[in-house]
Amino acid sequence: MDGPVMPAVRHVAALLLLGLTVGGARAQALDDPTRPPAALHAPQAGVPAAPARPRLESVLISSKPGGRRIAVIDGQIVRPGSKVGNAVVVEIQETAVILRKGKSLETVKLYPSSKTERK
Repeated sequence: MDGPVMPAVRHVAALLLLGLTVGGARAQALDDPTRPPAALHAPQAGVPAAPARPRLESVLISSKPGGRRIAVIDGQIVRPGSKVGNAVVVEIQETAVILRKGKSLETVKLYPSSKTERK
């Protein structure tokens, strides 16, 4: 098998190896399409960062009269009377939580675009 076939096999093997290395280098240069744009995480020059508002993630209300009311705010499980940052949970409603910061009340909604009436 030392005839004309052996150099052709070596040539094909070399081209295949070259193709694999070039393809691998090209694949490494691709960006992850699921990664958020860098501009979302970059701080804007000259604009002070606003303090983040608490984010209501979930509400659990027992179906029994006088049953427990629990909410999840920024990953923290809270009940009426619990502290969230510098605020205190006053009331947990079906789609909102009322927080007291000093003398003012703040309503954190589960669905921020909807209107929640205070009962």
